[in-house]
Amino acid sequence: MSGALHGRVAIITGASRGIGAAISCALSGAGATVVRLARTLAEHREPWGMDLPCDVTQEEQVVRCARVVADTLGPATILVNNAGSFLLAPLAETSREAFDRQLTVNTTAPFLVARAFLPGMVAAGGGRHILVGSVADHVAYPGNSAYAASKFALRGLHEVLRAEFGSQGVRGTLVSPGPTDTSVWDPIDPDSRPGFIPRKDMLRPEDVAQAVAFVATRPLHVDVDWLRLGPA
Repeated sequence: MSGALHGRVAIITGASRGIGAAISCALSGAGATVVRLARTLAEHREPWGMDLPCDVTQEEQVVRCARVVADTLGPATILVNNAGSFLLAPLAETSREAFDRQLTVNTTAPFLVARAFLPGMVAAGGGRHILVGSVADHVAYPGNSAYAASKFALRGLHEVLRAEFGSQGVRGTLVSPGPTDTSVWDPIDPDSRPGFIPRKDMLRPEDVAQAVAFVATRPLHVDVDWLRLGPA
């Protein structure tokens, strides 16, 4: 896979840590020029690409980043919509504000990012749009009312974008990982909760990153609709 993405520009949202950081490393290792987007990053260039500060829930920031990338590096032909938020709470303990926040981060933000970058991808002749979902975009779990609603909606967005952009050369893939050992679990402490997978048995961010890299490195005549992975 080394060098398979040479000359390609790849955008990764939520790229400052966890799964997003691992995806950035994997795609860079495959030869892509990587653009990492995250609220906590400072704008600067590196030999491997660039960092851009971006709150992907804010449309004007997303549009600005798309313009900077196009002007600086050229069109992006790989877009990984990875940024997200996780809430575990029973319905009775989920506020309207918390519910809205899950939808904003997990569904509205990927919509804004796709709308900013996909037209340029079409103009460049096509590419890959990879949405990082969750096992909760297909399976219902207790305590997931807000999170699952946002991820099921993301899955719907994925299906519509495939229908709209597939004939224009943009291949859309939904990657749905199971529990992955990142910092989102720190306040939850799954090791002490009956019925939860211990962190040592979860996927690692690098596992998800390799799945994304597999999709990103397929030739465009190969269509990968949905890729689900989980702990053994």
